[in-house]
Parts: sequence; structure tokens; C-alpha cells
Amino acid sequence: MAKRNHLNDFTRGRMIGNLEEGCTVTSVAAEFGINKSVISRAWKAFQNTGSAVRKVGGGHPRTTTAGDDRYIILQAKRGRWQSASVITQKLSTATRPQVSRFTVARRLHKRGLFARRPERCLPLKVDHRRHRL
Repeated sequence: MAKRNHLNDFTRGRMIGNLEEGCTVTSVAAEFGINKSVISRAWKAFQNTGSAVRKVGGGHPRTTTAGDDRYIILQAKRGRWQSASVITQKLSTATRPQVSRFTVARRLHKRGLFARRPERCLPLKVDHRRHRL
């Protein structure tokens, strides 16, 4: 399977410059050692957008900022047995955007912390302990 590498902006700019000077796609591809289809796609993108720089990022925008993530971690470390829904309520009272409990759990999981459901935090009763043994 072929290895895919993104062209850096400098190389992309040099390719576009050569094409603007009147060089053919084939000669530019031979000079840079890149496939002709890559050159022609970059040239077409430059003609459409007017920029040789790749657009960074994509996908769905994040609901929480890095500061919000730090706040979530701090709240989880402060409260010993807090659930994700409790942290979500604290986050919404701190005039933050609405964040689901699943997002909070995901952020905690990324840092190695785990939000617990309140009913799971109860100590084991004698019958439960006996059943486990």
C-alpha cells in the first residue's frame, strides 16, 4: 500500500509558482518527483481558492475549549465521587455552553479519569459482599 504524505506549504507554493510561470504539469511533476495528479489537483485548488495553503482542520467543531476541559478535570478531581451529569450541571452554571454528560465523560476518559454514576458509588451491602465471596 502506498504511503500518503501531505505536501508542506512551501513545496506547494513552489509548484504553483512554476505552473504560473508557464511550466507544464508533467515537467513540474518530474522536478518534484510527485505524481501528475497531485500537481493538477493542487493547481485546480489554487485556481478555485486563490491560495496554495491547505485548509487546516475539518469535521465537527468542538463544544468545549481547552479551558473548559481543564475546568471539567478540576471539578472531577475536587469532588470525590461525582457523576458526569453533576459536572455537566456545574459547567452550565458557570455560564458555559450547553455540554452533554457524554462529552464530559469523554473529556475525563481522555485524561484517565472516569465519571461514575451515583448509584454505582454506593458501598456494597453485606448481602452483596457475601454474594461476591
